Amino acid sequence: MNMKLSSIALAAAFAFATAAQAQTNDRSARKAEEDRIEQQAKADKAKCESLSGNAQDVCQAEAKAKEKTAKAELNAKYDKSARAQRNAADTKAEGQYEVAKQRCDDKKGQEKDACMAQAKATHEKAKAQIQAQFDQRKDSTAATGNTSEKPKRQ
Repeated sequence: MNMKLSSIALAAAFAFATAAQAQTNDRSARKAEEDRIEQQAKADKAKCESLSGNAQDVCQAEAKAKEKTAKAELNAKYDKSARAQRNAADTKAEGQYEVAKQRCDDKKGQEKDACMAQAKATHEKAKAQIQAQFDQRKDSTAATGNTSEKPKRQ
């Protein structure tokens, strides 16, 4: 009996230690990925310094969008909630829109107006697709009763 209790206690301790080790490894991996994103963003921004005018503005917008998207996707990788997934998709769409607007700044008159209208239309389409995708997920989880969202405390 005493041997059986010792075996159970040892198994439980091993399980907790393994879980704690996995959590530490996840934190270390996430921190390493965050550092890599920061370093890449600095390098991307440094490349923009040699440019001038609108080319520099476009380059900076691209670097900023790339960094924000990478951070949102990293968050979604570790926080698998629908909210984090949607935030990553929204962040990517916003970044693409900001870059498109900067590219339009090179143009003049009607050409610029058309470019801005196209950028806005593309952005609105992307937002609608994201909305539809996540509405569909809500509908499918409501039908099955499965949710990936964390329960809210009241």
